[in-house]
Order: sequence, then structure tokens, then C-alpha cells
Amino acid sequence: MQRFEAILLFYRPYFLWSLGINIVLLIFSPFIPPIIISKLLLTIFLWYLVTETKAKQKLIFYKNLGISTFKLFASIFLIDIFITLVFTLLISEFI
Repeated sequence: MQRFEAILLFYRPYFLWSLGINIVLLIFSPFIPPIIISKLLLTIFLWYLVTETKAKQKLIFYKNLGISTFKLFASIFLIDIFITLVFTLLISEFI
């Protein structure tokens, strides 16, 4: 449970960006597969950005907790996809 809370702590600053991207993706394509592919590409970009900048120092904390970089970003992707699917399904019911 402590690891999951740590992963959520890492995801929290990116949540608003993810929500904004969800809205933009829904405007351009209300279909689920392109949204999931876009989120995967954005997660890969986030991984590259974090590992190649000074934000790499944040990853040391997660490595000390026993969370590898792959597990961290895979978990973030799965959490983000879950939130995206819920958001997309709720919005599509009202449109």
C-alpha cells in the first residue's frame, strides 16, 4: 500500500495535465483506441523527459522504495488509462 501511495504521489503533479489532454483528445477523437495510443506515447515522452532532466533525482526516492522506473511509469500509465476511460465514458453519456 505504501508503494501505491508513492506512485500516486508521483502522478499527482501530472494529473491536471492529463485531464487537459483528455479534454483535447475527446474533442478531436471520441474513440477509445486513439486515446489509449496517445496516452501511451505521452507516457513514453514523460519517461524520457524525467530521465533526461534534473527530475531524474526524483526517481532515486522510488528506487529506494523498491519501485523500478519501468514499474513506476507502467503504473502511472495504467492509472491514467483508468481515469481516462472513466472520464471518456462519463462525457460520452452526456454528449
